[in-house]
Amino acid sequence: MLFNSPEFVYLYLPLVLVGFFWLARSSHRIAAVWLAAASCFFYGWWNPVYLGLLGASVAFNYSMGIVLARESSRPPGEPRRMLLVFAVAANLLLLGYFKYFNFFADSARIAFDGNWHFDTILLPLGISFFTFTQIAFLVDAWRGEAKEFNFVHYTLFVTYFPHLIAGPVLHHREMMPQFARAATYRLDWENIAVGLAIFVIGIFKKVVLADGIAPHANAVFLAAEHGQALSLLDAWGGALAYTFQLYFDFSGYSDMAIGLSRMFGVNLPLNFDSPYKARNISDFWRRWHMTLSRFLRDYLYIALGGNRKGAWRRHINLFVTMVLGGLWHGAGWTFVVWGALHGLYLMVNHAWRWLVATLDLRRGGRIGGVLGWALTFVAVVVAWVFFRASSFDAALSMLGAMAGGNGVILPPDWLNALHWRLVRSGAELGIAGGALSGQFADPWVWFDLLLVMTIALFAPNTQQIMARYNPALDFRARAGGPGMFRFRIGPGWLCVTVLLLAAALTRGDAISEFLYFQF
Repeated sequence: MLFNSPEFVYLYLPLVLVGFFWLARSSHRIAAVWLAAASCFFYGWWNPVYLGLLGASVAFNYSMGIVLARESSRPPGEPRRMLLVFAVAANLLLLGYFKYFNFFADSARIAFDGNWHFDTILLPLGISFFTFTQIAFLVDAWRGEAKEFNFVHYTLFVTYFPHLIAGPVLHHREMMPQFARAATYRLDWENIAVGLAIFVIGIFKKVVLADGIAPHANAVFLAAEHGQALSLLDAWGGALAYTFQLYFDFSGYSDMAIGLSRMFGVNLPLNFDSPYKARNISDFWRRWHMTLSRFLRDYLYIALGGNRKGAWRRHINLFVTMVLGGLWHGAGWTFVVWGALHGLYLMVNHAWRWLVATLDLRRGGRIGGVLGWALTFVAVVVAWVFFRASSFDAALSMLGAMAGGNGVILPPDWLNALHWRLVRSGAELGIAGGALSGQFADPWVWFDLLLVMTIALFAPNTQQIMARYNPALDFRARAGGPGMFRFRIGPGWLCVTVLLLAAALTRGDAISEFLYFQF
């Protein structure tokens, strides 16, 4: 079931919301059971078979968490550590089997020139998210930091439907206390209004902005996949289109998750904070998929040694963390390269900052900030090519065209409009043989691209719009936009909310999945 589907908006959400607060009037525990059961139903709507997998994962990790918490009072020793290793390894083996079996089997078949064949294993939705969530719980139980072990609340913490499929990656210490709080079970109309507004902003981002620009990105990457020679215009247009499709798709999902949870009186952590405004790659990762970055930092980078063992080891730890983060995103070598690129970006960024501090170089001021932003943005766009491409060949074809390897060819209509004389007769639209039907020869496509780019780079983000109402758990307000863009409960914003929702729900296109569902 998708957040942007009619059955979710018109049936599931109202029934679950009304049932939760109605049951909460008589029993908070029953209301929590209702919400957990509704979350399991939400998950099972996709494939009921994997409900058993989710239930087994919850039961195993809850039991192991209790054992590890009891053992945490004993002196440190090998048995305690081995128990943690066993529990974490069980989770990673489960994740590895479902997520990476096809990848490693295909890689081995190609490497050894084998003719064997394995049936494709279907990846359970959200397995990366509920696995990472529970690994953090196990580690904290082992450390003695996990304090609450109410089974209903733990089940709800893991299965909670706003985050279950595509994040954010939750932490038990920020969620389970909220499920135990009496105020969560009292109907609050401000929470309903604020949550609904955030949800509507998110669904508008997904359905109107992300899905609106998606066909342009898909056409170019499909052409690259089929070996067609792209022009510089088409290659950069397709890369930028995907850059902003992914931005608004993931930003929209993050908003919808936060908005849905707020309606139930529960605050989720912020997961997205205008990452394309970042002026360096470190700042980008403080803004993009913030809860995953937090998990990788706290449970992988620091576990590898962090910055405690010297500069070179720090850089290696950064690189390894990002490579594994890339592999987390997808079972493919293109994702490994994407993670490796970001690892290299971070290493260069840290080395540059060290050089500036060591030589006491002057900051570049406003011009330096603009150049830093441009370099960061281009580096991110280049890496997204590997993230989106179906193969190395397709990615390299895209990058070669973006570098001008196939020439710089402007559409004839553009030249004629500017009263330029064609340099040579028979100019193409940017694809050898005219295979791609001029996606980026149409100026209106570039207008669409410029519009979404302007919104992403200059408009206030959702949390800035909702700043009056503390929209997320760890919200720290950056400079907001003009007063007209700041949400206030009242008739004006009610009209805006209704119009945005109508624009999203009345689109005639087929309902599309969120891009992060595949991870």
